[in-house]
Formats: sequence, C-alpha cells, structure tokens
Amino acid sequence: MKTGNPHDTGTAGPRQPEQPAEAAAVTTGAPAAPGDGPQWIALPSGLLKVRRLMLVVWLGLLTLAAGLVPGLLAGPGWAAFALLPSAVTVWGWVMLERNWRSWRYAERSDDLLISRGVLWRQETVVPYGRMQLVEVTSGPVERHFGLASVQLHTAAAATDATIPGLVPAEAERLRDRLTELGEARSAGL
Repeated sequence: MKTGNPHDTGTAGPRQPEQPAEAAAVTTGAPAAPGDGPQWIALPSGLLKVRRLMLVVWLGLLTLAAGLVPGLLAGPGWAAFALLPSAVTVWGWVMLERNWRSWRYAERSDDLLISRGVLWRQETVVPYGRMQLVEVTSGPVERHFGLASVQLHTAAAATDATIPGLVPAEAERLRDRLTELGEARSAGL
C-alpha cells in the first residue's frame, strides 16, 4: 500500500514498485504529529482486479449479444454494433485504474479521512465520536478474491462512509480500532 497525497495519480516522478497487499506495511494508528499531514493509505490492488473482471464479464456478454443478434437477424454488416461495447471495455479498463488510484484513507487523532474521485474529488471526514456502527462486509465475489469493505454509520446518514476492497485482516483491524476510538470519544461527551 502506498502513502502520500490522496490525489496523486502517480504520473509525476519515478514510479515506486508496489508491494503485495498482504506484505504491505499498515499504519499503526498512532496519531501524526500536529504539523504533519495525514498518512494516506491506498487500497490494495485486489479491488482493481475484481472490478476489471466484472467489467470484462458484463461487457464481454454485451459485446457478444450486440454482435451476434444483429449479425444473425439482419446480416453480417450489422455485427459491427459489437465495436461499441468493445470500445467501452477498453475505456472502462483505463478509468477503473484511475478510480482505484484515487481512493485513500487516513486515520488521524480525532477523525478518519476518506478521499476518492477522479473528476469530482470527494473527501469525507468522519469524527470518531460520531460513529455509531462500524461494519465489515464481504460479498461472494469479494470473499473469493480475499477482500472486504468497511462501512461506517453515523447519526447523520449523509456522512456514512465506505472503504471498499481491503484485505480482511486490515478491515478487521480498522473496525476494531474505529470502534475503540468511537467508544472512547463518545464516552467523553
């Protein structure tokens, strides 16, 4: 996992080799010094793999249908309709990586930051004292690829936040830490 600016797309400067998600260092949760910026943590590459697989499966079926049905019913020239879903697949392949690179989260002393978005960047700040529930979920596809998501619920529905595609051990560590900090902050109210 990489740390750094949440909006760094990795286009400037030399590229650092990426570590596997299981061997990557994870922050210990210690708050950063007051003058330091947050230590951003990137999402594991497994999320990108799952999203690309889903893209290829669904648009592959659409490409097959868009080429086969018109080709059989109206003639082989109409099979060119299959080019549109193929082009969308190529475009989606690139955009999924840009979206995956935009996701970051950072644990600070009083709150959790979640940053995401390529064109419209969004940064969510969730104060620990406002958290009511922290869930770790993993659907069948996520479980197959060894991923889990952490969902944070607060009193205001607009501030609910999700961190997708984490390694299950990191998701559980984050859940336990956020729950502990949330209880400590809410007890002090």
